[in-house]
Amino acid sequence: MEIERTNKEFIIRLPLDVDTTGLQSLIDYLTYKEATLKSVAKQNDVDNLASEIKLGWWAKNRDRLIK
Repeated sequence: MEIERTNKEFIIRLPLDVDTTGLQSLIDYLTYKEATLKSVAKQNDVDNLASEIKLGWWAKNRDRLIK
């Protein structure tokens, strides 16, 4: 593995035989970190929003899933 830092970015070079499942997990985590970098949301707010979304999804799909 090789990590290079430029004025604008990090460049990471990996050999082709790196486990792609693990690599995808790392990329997903870095994408999350980048997306939430400037967030001021509190964990409680995020948890409440997730609960609301789940309840809304269940209300829309309940009849389709329970017969």
